[in-house]
Amino acid sequence: MGSPIIIDTDAGTDDILALSYLLSLPDLQIEAITIVHGLAHVREGSRNIRRLLHLAGRADIPVLEGAESPLEGSRPFPAEWRFVANNLPGVTLPDIVGPPSTQGAVDFLKRRMLDRERPVRILGLGPLTNLALALREMPDASATVKELLIMGGALQVPGNLSAGNPEKAANEVAEWNIYVDPHAAVEVFKSDIQMLLVPLDATMHVPITRSFVENFGRRSLTPLGRVAAQVLEAALPYIDAHAYFAWDPLAAVALVDRSVLQAKKATIQVTTGGQNIGQTKLIRWDADSPLAVSMDVNAAAFTAEFEQTLGGFNTKTQRHKDTKKGRN
Repeated sequence: MGSPIIIDTDAGTDDILALSYLLSLPDLQIEAITIVHGLAHVREGSRNIRRLLHLAGRADIPVLEGAESPLEGSRPFPAEWRFVANNLPGVTLPDIVGPPSTQGAVDFLKRRMLDRERPVRILGLGPLTNLALALREMPDASATVKELLIMGGALQVPGNLSAGNPEKAANEVAEWNIYVDPHAAVEVFKSDIQMLLVPLDATMHVPITRSFVENFGRRSLTPLGRVAAQVLEAALPYIDAHAYFAWDPLAAVALVDRSVLQAKKATIQVTTGGQNIGQTKLIRWDADSPLAVSMDVNAAAFTAEFEQTLGGFNTKTQRHKDTKKGRN
């Protein structure tokens, strides 16, 4: 599956779904997971990710704690959502985990971006603060970072701030990950790294429905699949309100199988002040831009890949098992 992966995450419930999927792929080399402020607080998010790794038998993957606040201002997720991300009610994970890495996420990312002998891909699933801080001192990061895939933004569809959060209804254009730290997004999008943005324009094509949850729960689930099922069961009030989408899971699947979405090169602009702070404006389609934007999705292909992997029926997983069996 190519270069090793670094995952930068704010450890929300959809991040848990995405990580459960990625950890189920035996041939995917996850080099490290860095934690950024966002849905979960950094310390609690770090602990939950280490618990998930312990369940997956991947406690060898380092978890590094990063920025606890945005570059400027404060626009946190709703307290109720952060409580859920911190505590994962209804989700069963091991209690005993080791400590996080003593190395900070930003220092790790800076050092890793200097290692041109080992190309890496980065998956960004939360606010972009860690990545912005690292890139400030790494103007040649594109020599090491072969791709940066980001879940965030809303270009030609409404934002999602008001979902479950009526006081944000005046801002109808921003998406949460970019809204929380728009200044970081500006710095990241200035980079010449090849980037793929998976905005709400794409994720709106993959709503999570009650029938999806029920069908998923009927599968012969792996341990990671059971965690995903518990996350989805806990989210049923939002799912029944048609307010839950496969945000981070879509980005995770696209990291592995690009055919699940279509993308075009574009130039965008992030609004950093005023009522529409956090808006990602499409300036023009631009074949010379390092940034590609996904606007459409093969929803059936995404669903099949996600369900089969966590249900234990993924063909990649089976080929891996068959190969190992042949060597014994």
